Amino acid sequence: MRGKSNQVRAQLATMIAAGSSHKDQAEKYRQILETILNESGEELTECLQVFIEAIVNENVSLVISRQILTEISQHLMGLSDDVSKAVSHFMLDKVQPRVISFEEQVASIRQHLANIYERNQCWKEAASVLVGIPLETGQKQYPVDYKLDTYLKIARLYLEDDDPVQAESYINRASLLQAESRNEVLQIYYKVCYARVLDYRRKFIEAAQRYNELSYKPIVHEDERMTALRSALVCTVLASAGQQRSRMLAILFKDERCQQLPAFAILEKMYLERIIHKSELIELGALLQAHQKATTIDGSTILDRAIIEHNLLSASKLYNNISFIELGALLEIDQEKAEKIASQMITEGRLNGYIDQLDSTVHFETRETLPQWDKQIQSLCYQVNSIIESIGKQHPEWMMKSMEEQMVS
Repeated sequence: MRGKSNQVRAQLATMIAAGSSHKDQAEKYRQILETILNESGEELTECLQVFIEAIVNENVSLVISRQILTEISQHLMGLSDDVSKAVSHFMLDKVQPRVISFEEQVASIRQHLANIYERNQCWKEAASVLVGIPLETGQKQYPVDYKLDTYLKIARLYLEDDDPVQAESYINRASLLQAESRNEVLQIYYKVCYARVLDYRRKFIEAAQRYNELSYKPIVHEDERMTALRSALVCTVLASAGQQRSRMLAILFKDERCQQLPAFAILEKMYLERIIHKSELIELGALLQAHQKATTIDGSTILDRAIIEHNLLSASKLYNNISFIELGALLEIDQEKAEKIASQMITEGRLNGYIDQLDSTVHFETRETLPQWDKQIQSLCYQVNSIIESIGKQHPEWMMKSMEEQMVS
């Protein structure tokens, strides 16, 4: 095996000793490179390493070194991942002392290495390789779109590695550039990554707003728009109960596309402020991602906590007051936990009422009759409309005839 690499080393030594013009030297280097690329496996790796070591030598003209390294980088993309990865790392190590002179070649190699790691789902390694590109500190002036694309790729890789903190830091860097870019695809890419970061950081209502915004973008494929809408629905359900979530529930409930989503029944109950039981959450639970299934400080899941808070608000619309025991039974949790959650929501201003610990009772503030009446009328109109739609599907001819008769009369 050493014979091949020694042969390459001898060829290079002979060529350098002979001396010639830059143009002739570059051509001879290319000829040797072509010969090496006919090898395979470990022989190919070793010969390329010998060749690269000779190329980055300070005795070789920088113009020639850059040209040949660029060509090697292009050839690496056609080699097997194992050989390409080994040679790429070797090249990065060898040019490190003179990295300023080879910034463009280093960036290309790092992008290629990141693609290899990403294909093999080595998310953290892929991100670390890209981080090494001196986008802000190097002498080369990179285009805005190139920097934006790289930062977004790093953020996405950290998200795949379940590291939202690092992902957020690179999204923040991207946010400083996205206003300067006119690339609509990158703008969408930024919005997707930003929404995912908010989602991972459990800022669910902000994530829902951005997912919903993406669901209306014509440039996004229809399937992806529906995926974004589903993510908006899930994040809205997981968000803490309050005015912001109520507004988001109203937006989604009035969006006809949501009726096609599997979790629409939960959305409907939340919007209409009805009690939701744990047995109804199976379908929604199947839509949750791994980070959305995490537990909260009190040991309950994020979904359980969100539903408990929703049911507490729903209970406040039904009762003037309720004992801790009855509240616990209604929420399907123990009474101590029910009292604690109710107390926290009242303290945070998300639930109107007060707690009488002597009587072990939660008192909800008196509701204004008119808004409640409006809500009930709205619910009734929705139900009537659903019945009419169902009749229209089953008996379209009768429905058409009825509508014509009404127009005539």
